[in-house]
Amino acid sequence: MRILEHPILGDQPSRKKVTIDYEGKKIEAYEGEPIAAALSASGVMVFRRTKKFGEPRGISCAIGQCTDCIMKVNGIPNTRTCVTRVEAGMTVEEQR
Repeated sequence: MRILEHPILGDQPSRKKVTIDYEGKKIEAYEGEPIAAALSASGVMVFRRTKKFGEPRGISCAIGQCTDCIMKVNGIPNTRTCVTRVEAGMTVEEQR
């Protein structure tokens, strides 16, 4: 789900739709939006699992201060997806 109309910010400007690859699946996203927002809008809530107990983690702070949203993006591990912008054709994988 994405916010298309906001009571204070108003209507959102139109943006270019692109696709990203998440775990082998094509996900529709808007170019320039945070990766975490695109994944959440597509129903993906688990971005990584804790090392010790394998507990699921997803968006927590959404400002790049914690590491709950880190994922492997274009082969680069530990990428904070809440502050990394979507680019067409990028590959995103759960952090294991």
